[in-house]
Amino acid sequence: MKDWIIYSIGFLAQILFSSRLIIQWITSEKQRKVITPKTFWILSLIASFLLFIYGYLRLDFAIMLGQSLTYFIYIRNLQLQGQWQKFPKIVQYLLFFTPIFIVIFYFNNNQIDVDLLFKNADIPTWLLVLGIIAQVIFTLRFVYQWIHSEKQKESTLPMGFWVLSLIGAGLILTYAIIREDPVLFVGHLFGLIIYARNAYLIRKTKD
Repeated sequence: MKDWIIYSIGFLAQILFSSRLIIQWITSEKQRKVITPKTFWILSLIASFLLFIYGYLRLDFAIMLGQSLTYFIYIRNLQLQGQWQKFPKIVQYLLFFTPIFIVIFYFNNNQIDVDLLFKNADIPTWLLVLGIIAQVIFTLRFVYQWIHSEKQKESTLPMGFWVLSLIGAGLILTYAIIREDPVLFVGHLFGLIIYARNAYLIRKTKD
């Protein structure tokens, strides 16, 4: 596949990720506290799917790992907000099972070459390890958010979420610079600013 198509998919995913942050940020600024609108999770779900495909096309295991770990957490947050149930059943099934079917289909047809994913000449082992660690930390923010929301019985974005976002985004930004990946660089550079602002709003609200 041509590079411009692959990068278009990646940039579209990052645009959606950035859009969710802008919407969440504007909503929070109006309320003077951190708010999680339903659009945040809907855009997250779509963007995550696209970035997973981008990671596969770039033979970048770190990206694929990060998106596969958070995809279903996005669905769970929509359930907690009572929005998932409003989707038509056919849409629910498509969103829930499509990523699973893609992985099973490609694996059974030998389309996913493990050697290519883990032994990519463009990604030395140490850089792959950095990318995986960065994605795991970045993903843990949603695991933390999910556990916190389950306890509160509502979808919220606590301080720990934004702290892990800052750490994870900083590491991914480092990975993107070394990997020379413009999609990751642009997306996470912008995100750092909003993560810091949300952390400030929470701190200010508590004070």
